[in-house]
Order: sequence, then structure tokens, then C-alpha cells
Amino acid sequence: MALLINSKCINCDMCDPECPNEAIYMGAKIYQIDANKCTECVGHYDKPTCVSVCPIDCIKPDPSKRESLDELADKFVLLTNL
Repeated sequence: MALLINSKCINCDMCDPECPNEAIYMGAKIYQIDANKCTECVGHYDKPTCVSVCPIDCIKPDPSKRESLDELADKFVLLTNL
């Protein structure tokens, strides 16, 4: 499943540069994650780097964007054109 940044975000700028898919961007008030680009770092790292660097633990799984590991891997391939 894709990740989402909840309203606890303090705009610390830690997550944005860590995303290998460039899925994180500044929204109207807080950072957002483009679910079409988020692979939870599958294909890049063992775990999502944005979650690892977030100092306030505001990045959570998006319950409305459930994806299996295989689906995330397929998305990684499409995004990287491998």
C-alpha cells in the first residue's frame, strides 16, 4: 500500500529528499505523497526511507491504497523502466 503523511507533519523537510521515486511533494499545508509513485521503497531499500527519517512518526500506510508486495514491485519496474 502507498504511504501517506498525516496532519502531524511539521514540514521538517526530512522526507522529501529521501524518496527515491520523487513521490513526496509540498502540498497546500504539509508534505504529501503521490500514491501513484510510492512503492514504499520496494526495489530500492528494505524499508521506506521516509518513515525512517521522520522525527515525529507521521508517515503511515494509506488504508485506501492497499497494494501487495508484488504490486509494489510491479510499480517499481514501471517507474524505473527496468
